[in-house]
Amino acid sequence: MTDIRPSPSAARYRQVLVLHGPNLNLLGTREPQTYGTTTLADIDAALGQRAAAAGIGLATFQSNHEGALIDRIHAAREQGVDFIIINPAAYTHTSVALRDALAGVSIPFVEVHLSNVHRRESFRHRSYFSDLAVGVICGLGWQGYLLALDYALGQEQAPPGA
Repeated sequence: MTDIRPSPSAARYRQVLVLHGPNLNLLGTREPQTYGTTTLADIDAALGQRAAAAGIGLATFQSNHEGALIDRIHAAREQGVDFIIINPAAYTHTSVALRDALAGVSIPFVEVHLSNVHRRESFRHRSYFSDLAVGVICGLGWQGYLLALDYALGQEQAPPGA
């Protein structure tokens, strides 16, 4: 089977930043029944391999601190980042400041969640980011990050009949 990847000139975005919110540094050991056993390092490595194969730049950043994530979003604009993949984790439901940072830099983004937040506690059903996002991927585990990257690469599949 041939592995089809876009040529560097075919990628929709050239510089991608992946942001991981609070507690995601504990992936692999934290509530594996909900979040799985894949570590954050595993996710970042898989994303890095796919980005390298497509010839695009990819940076990853994790913080448990809201201000650090905001600072990284602000820096992204100055660094030429043209797409963000973000798992805001618990900040999804609480952080107007992160929302404002994303709106302020005007960099398109996809919101990713490992678990299906709509099958969980009611307080997790509200996102401060979804209405600004290009798209939202939830409930597909760590592969949701790869799907978001595929979108950035222009590889997503068209819906049937489109």
